[in-house]
Amino acid sequence: MRNKRAFYEYEILEKFEAGISLQGTEVKSIRAGKVQMGDAYAKGRNGSMSLMNLHISPWETANDYDQHNPTRPRLLLLHKREIRNLTHLIEAKGYTLLPLSLYFKNGILKVELGLARGKNIYDKRRTAQKRDAQREMDRARKNQS
Repeated sequence: MRNKRAFYEYEILEKFEAGISLQGTEVKSIRAGKVQMGDAYAKGRNGSMSLMNLHISPWETANDYDQHNPTRPRLLLLHKREIRNLTHLIEAKGYTLLPLSLYFKNGILKVELGLARGKNIYDKRRTAQKRDAQREMDRARKNQS
């Protein structure tokens, strides 16, 4: 799953890969595609990094005891050095750490994080213009064939 909103709203400066700590039926919901990453961000807390506002829908067939809180903070599995560096960049320079995608690697769920800086309105327009121009070129190429 990709966070399309992050690429539109932010300029991605650097990418990182991290593990994520999950409970109960969250993996089943993620495999079923029941994830919303639009408002999610990562935040440093007490020497660790947590993913906030990642909405993973509850699993339909599980009983109430086994259900999880859909928007609970989820611990990111990073090295201490990476956590220190990212926390410094977020606090000192005003960057944001966003989840860009969720994927399985060797059966383990990974999250791709992006160190991002917010775009201005004219940057968003420029991005939209480039995307539209690329679509036009693709259509012209398709029609020639």
